[in-house]
Amino acid sequence: MEKRGHSEMEIIPSESLHSYIKLLKSNRELLVTHVRNTQCLLDNLLKNDYFSAEDVEIVGACSTQPNKVRKILDLVQSKGEEVSEFLLHVLQQLADAFVDLRSWLAEIGFSPSRLIQSKTVVNTDPVSRYTQKLRHQLGRDSKFILCYSQKEEVLLEETYVDTIMELVNFSNESLGSLGSLACLLDHSTGVLNEQGETIFVFGDAGVGKSMLLQRLQSLWATGQLDGGLKFFFHFRCRMFSCFKDSDMLSLQDLLFKHYCYPEQDPEEVFTFLLRFPHTALFTFDGLDELHSDFDLSHVPDASSPWEPAHPLVLLANLLSGMLLKGAVKLLTARTGIEIPRQLLWKKVLLRGFSPSHLRAYTRRMFPDRAAQDRLLGQLEANPNLCSLCAVPLFCWIIFRCFQHFHSAFDSSLQLPDCTVTLTDVFLLITEVHLNRMQPVSLVQRNTRSQTETFRASLGTLRSLGQVAHWGMEKNLFVFSQEEVQASELQEADLQLGFLRAVPELGLGGDQQSYEFFHVTLQAFFTAFFLVVDDKVGTQELLRFFQEWVPPGKAAAVSCSPLSLPFQCLGDSGLVGEDPFKKKDHFQFTNLFLCGLLSKARKKLLQCVVPAAALRRKRKALWAHLFASLRSYLKNLPRVQSGGYNQVQAMPTFIWMLRCIYETQSEKVGQLAARGICANYLKLTYCNACSADCSALSFVLHHFRKRLALDLDNNNLNDYGVRELQPCFSCLTVVRLSVNQITDAGVKVLYEELTKYKIVTYLGLYNNQITDIGAGYVARILDACKGLTHLKLGKNKITSEGGKCLALAVKNSKSILEVGLIQNQITAQGLAQLADALQNNTGITEIWPLHLPRGRKSAEEATEDSSSGHQIQTGHLSEEMTRGRGGWGYASPG
Repeated sequence: MEKRGHSEMEIIPSESLHSYIKLLKSNRELLVTHVRNTQCLLDNLLKNDYFSAEDVEIVGACSTQPNKVRKILDLVQSKGEEVSEFLLHVLQQLADAFVDLRSWLAEIGFSPSRLIQSKTVVNTDPVSRYTQKLRHQLGRDSKFILCYSQKEEVLLEETYVDTIMELVNFSNESLGSLGSLACLLDHSTGVLNEQGETIFVFGDAGVGKSMLLQRLQSLWATGQLDGGLKFFFHFRCRMFSCFKDSDMLSLQDLLFKHYCYPEQDPEEVFTFLLRFPHTALFTFDGLDELHSDFDLSHVPDASSPWEPAHPLVLLANLLSGMLLKGAVKLLTARTGIEIPRQLLWKKVLLRGFSPSHLRAYTRRMFPDRAAQDRLLGQLEANPNLCSLCAVPLFCWIIFRCFQHFHSAFDSSLQLPDCTVTLTDVFLLITEVHLNRMQPVSLVQRNTRSQTETFRASLGTLRSLGQVAHWGMEKNLFVFSQEEVQASELQEADLQLGFLRAVPELGLGGDQQSYEFFHVTLQAFFTAFFLVVDDKVGTQELLRFFQEWVPPGKAAAVSCSPLSLPFQCLGDSGLVGEDPFKKKDHFQFTNLFLCGLLSKARKKLLQCVVPAAALRRKRKALWAHLFASLRSYLKNLPRVQSGGYNQVQAMPTFIWMLRCIYETQSEKVGQLAARGICANYLKLTYCNACSADCSALSFVLHHFRKRLALDLDNNNLNDYGVRELQPCFSCLTVVRLSVNQITDAGVKVLYEELTKYKIVTYLGLYNNQITDIGAGYVARILDACKGLTHLKLGKNKITSEGGKCLALAVKNSKSILEVGLIQNQITAQGLAQLADALQNNTGITEIWPLHLPRGRKSAEEATEDSSSGHQIQTGHLSEEMTRGRGGWGYASPG
């Protein structure tokens, strides 16, 4: 003991000033008030032999928590300085367990001796234990990805690839990209509303929203996310639809009984959560999978965490901050779903795979370099497939098809070298997995055709379709065991992987519930059921197309395409709010219905559906498609501008085109083209992707008149430009601004536009065009003698590209306006354009705003140019004044 005391004196020179017994006595009231976790103290004192079992019993005999703290302090002080110092050490080391003492411990400047530091401190705090349990559960649940077949799981770390994450404002305009998942929680970027509580992540079906949340869970479970987050609660929104209207839960029951129950002292854990809500992260996946009549803005308030309420009310009040204000909430939904602005903290759009993401994903799925090259070559040769691969779900399905062919056909990675629709892909993956359940022979390959496979499995497919259709009609995505059994599905059918067990606990009592592995698959089987079931009449066949019509108005469905009944829909055209809000699953059902009833599927379906029934259903569908498209366009607001009859279409029009494309019927495409009643089609902000350009071309290449096409602010990229090739022969206005187009896309524009030489307006603002692309644009300007407006602002063009453009402008007899806002053209490029003005008597406007330092003023440059020309200048920017130089422009483009 003398040696121990000597050691302590070296660190604490004055015992009178550093007596731990006196410190505990003088702060006794504070400790009694703020120490709530006595069990943790007892565990550590007992483990280090400072307390005996009898001491623990003495403390346990006290009736109240404050009395237990007083008894511990009495016993500790009676045992001397070392035990008192160890008690302080435990309080300091387990800061989460004694959070109210953090400031006091910092104030007294407590620093333990080496002896005390060598002692073992165990954390038996209920909150810390619960955090450990959550990390273990989420780590286990997020380690593997459940693949298409329930028999297959792959490591998340080996397959996950980031997607394009874009911060957007309330109007879905880009605020820049997010570099990592951790940036989702960053308080310094992208905050729209400081009072908001919810991070809203949205994107198309299959774009990777659920996978993003699984990756987020994995990062938190392994301690790679914000260290201040002690709780992570993950819910799928469809779970809330499983509760009955009469079900009532408290918030504590929702979190503990329906997610993860604390092993000890749940009351203390819940109290900690209420006191420190900022330590919790909630994720809610799939708002669109709730009942369509659920409205976040019309839910009663529930501010008490103890009062029972319906689970949907709890969900809404968590998102609004009425419950657990300050907790981080992340909500996902499909594109088209909106939530009240007052709930939003951040808004993030998922755009899927970029080309670099696709290459990274290919490397993970196909480690063999030769296989990678063959696959990427196939995708490059088939833009339809490549554009589908921008959506991670469809990319995975297509890659699985490649893997199937690779293993089944002498290592040949081949898909059909023709137009491949989404229906083709889902039929193929269905065939692959039906065949995988067949007995395997070591000496004989499976040689069944697709027709034979579907005929042999018709009972299973019909039962799956019956379940899917029943749920789709009721807007349900989770099915009870009774509902699955009512469809006559067998146990072996469940092993196919189309349906999987719902992972949530505590739903439906002891019975298992099921869901399709993705809502898109449920839509596919719904469409399959509508086609193969003999009892489905015309009205039921077109049931989900009624969503194209505003409430209270019936769509005509019996018009004959042969008689061209232009007025068959009368006044029931689509106007007002987009009718497919919250109902993308209906859109996909319609899409697959069109694909299954296409002529290309006739041979496959004739073996399971009477020919007369197929003809009847196909005829009704074609008539409805044509009449809907014409009525929709006819009822859109029109603007007469610049000699054009302009209409602004909405995303519903894109879905109509997708359905028409899925038919792959030239006759339907011709009828649709005849229904276009305008010569200026404005499709801005429609969330169109490159695959939609295939659908657009499928219709527009039948349009025999000249047409202006505005596709600004979409997500087309170079593949989309390539897919527009069939319709450039009729396009006089081509607007493709803000579409991630590179020089490769501009090369396609050059090759096509110079064939027909009818373009008058070319808009390529805010893309990724360099000097190479500028050279192609200059050649377009040389060849197209009617080109009057050219918009190339906010690209990556330097003086080299500026020279090419200046020379083309100089020689052009038609150009009136050139926009080059926010490029990297320097003084030399400006001089070239000034020279172009001197030699071109027709041009009226070039739009420079910022002039390089050391260069003559804009007024002097204007004087150098010929009379009647303008270089619009405006004020000099701070950037120019500092001498950094550059070019900007006063008008977009």
